[in-house]
Amino acid sequence: MVIATLGQAGAGADWFAWAAIFAAGFGAGTINTVVGSGTLISFPVLLLLGYPPVVANVSNTLGLVPGSLSGTFGYRRELRATAHLARLLLPASAVGGAAGAALLFLLPSEAFELIVPALIALGIAMALLGPLVQRAAARRAASRPEAASVPWWKTAGTFAGVLLLGVYGGYFGAAQGILIVGLLSLLTAETIQSLNGLKNLLVMVVNLIAAATFALIAPASLDWPAVALIATGSALGGLVGARIGRRLPAPALRGAIAVVGTAAIVYMLAT
Repeated sequence: MVIATLGQAGAGADWFAWAAIFAAGFGAGTINTVVGSGTLISFPVLLLLGYPPVVANVSNTLGLVPGSLSGTFGYRRELRATAHLARLLLPASAVGGAAGAALLFLLPSEAFELIVPALIALGIAMALLGPLVQRAAARRAASRPEAASVPWWKTAGTFAGVLLLGVYGGYFGAAQGILIVGLLSLLTAETIQSLNGLKNLLVMVVNLIAAATFALIAPASLDWPAVALIATGSALGGLVGARIGRRLPAPALRGAIAVVGTAAIVYMLAT
């Protein structure tokens, strides 16, 4: 492990590695709370410091849980508007996260990497198209009051979509927040800020369940010093991200999703 190797080179190198991991956790926690895709900050840092891919993935997943928790706490007011959705979707995220974590030890690490840029692009498109779809649905409901209730197929589709994104999040996780916000923007009538708060809650559940599954299946894949550094940084970053994200107007938040998502696509295609 790189920290042990750096420890042989001197305490200064140790501190540099620890500071880099902590800073990556802080950045990932902030970005995850505001938009999503913070994994693309913290995961590459662990790889650059010499952690094996599975150890980096598993340790990063667990380390980001406190960031999602603090971000969810920061969005607690907005979450009240989506309590009904949370009750429906939390089981889907939990089951999906466990399944995705189990798949990590059954499938090659490249299984999702090839399609992640396309998935992120889809998430961006869904987030940007969400207001148009919501306005069209509102017009239909106004013209047909008897059909204003949510159709069963939309509820089932929302559940199934979040379940699949939970599998993806438990396995790889890059930009799962962008995908969740995009999907819910199309299939619900909630505001972008309410969906952002719900996204933080669902991502936290996926990461927590996935990390618990990792610990049961392959406890040696967790590097606890790295987990602790990312966890501390991401918890602070989640609080900062909530303060920033909640103050962004809806168009600015959607714009941030587009910008960060596009940067993530460029990064993944270039590496």
